[in-house]
Amino acid sequence: MQPLAGQDLSHTQPRPMHWLTTATAVAAVIAAGSFVQPPDATATTASAKPGRTAPAPDAHAVTFPLDCGPNRLDVVKQVSGDLDGDGTTETVATVRCHSDTGTPPGGVYVLARTSDAKAAPRIVATLLDPSRKLSVQDLALHDGTVSATLLGYSTTDVPRCCPDVRTDTKWRWQDGKFLRTDDQAALGTARV
Repeated sequence: MQPLAGQDLSHTQPRPMHWLTTATAVAAVIAAGSFVQPPDATATTASAKPGRTAPAPDAHAVTFPLDCGPNRLDVVKQVSGDLDGDGTTETVATVRCHSDTGTPPGGVYVLARTSDAKAAPRIVATLLDPSRKLSVQDLALHDGTVSATLLGYSTTDVPRCCPDVRTDTKWRWQDGKFLRTDDQAALGTARV
């Protein structure tokens, strides 16, 4: 391409005002682009509270206060959700000593993450202590309420394979502690 002969036109010469206008236009495009996001876009900020995006505590990473002797400890079930309304996720786990026969007693524990993300979760509450000698079934979490079916024995004469007492129980965080309510307690043969 050959340069045009003759005098340069004034609008073809870049001046400071030209650069200022261009910089302002580029900044406006970048700013507008930050407001336009795909519908499934998510973002995290440095000002978010710690633990807000952390995964739920894993019950398999916890040492539970249950002596199983030569048998292994089984994490039967774990459910997760925000139990106390603080925006962090807790895990509720039911554990018991492994047994090939019978219905071994279980424990129900609430787990939370520590401030050290690399550390194992910690037990923050015991909802059902294994010393109560109850088996746990149907552990669930819905709207911050933990529910479970507890199976037990009416007398020491009842074989340990066949619990005959069934109690549907719920725990809910209220006034700084977990409150337990039993929906029903009925005697009868419970199928395990």
